[in-house]
Amino acid sequence: MRRLIFQEYVTLDGYAAGPDGGLEFFDAISSQPDNDNLELLESVDTMLLGAETYRLFAAFWPTEASADEPIAEKLNALRLVVVSTTLASAPWGPYEPGLVVRDLDAVRALKAEQTGKDIILWGSITLFQSLLRAGLVDEVQLRICPILLGVGKSAFPSGGGSPVGLELIEARPWGAGGVLVRYRPAS
Repeated sequence: MRRLIFQEYVTLDGYAAGPDGGLEFFDAISSQPDNDNLELLESVDTMLLGAETYRLFAAFWPTEASADEPIAEKLNALRLVVVSTTLASAPWGPYEPGLVVRDLDAVRALKAEQTGKDIILWGSITLFQSLLRAGLVDEVQLRICPILLGVGKSAFPSGGGSPVGLELIEARPWGAGGVLVRYRPAS
């Protein structure tokens, strides 16, 4: 079975975006070379996105603006799958368009494919939370930025529900004062 890896930049207090949806908090730290993601992309062949993150990514990654980004070439070569009940298609600039799927059963089927590498989920907080509750996330990678926002959009489910236990895989310094942590759901 293929693994589903969720990766997110978060503040030290767990926010994935500011109160207005802004991501400025990781600008300084993300200016560091992204050797970790270049290495990670060797182990994945599919990028899974929710509709909102797809729109943000599609406006940047397949364009000329991404030419200066070290991961652009590898990211643009990935198979793209977008989970959305509203999108009819998922064009990706001059690259192969993405496949639009409607529900978590399609993600289960994607993970069950007998061939292929791991699947990466970037951003897509609402989708991540649904996948985590459904037991479909195999690894949670957080790039913790050394800043406290105090308010914003949390990366994690809220409003009750069952706690999700996690086991630490790795923790190490990353970027300019940040920490990379990797967890797997506890069995």
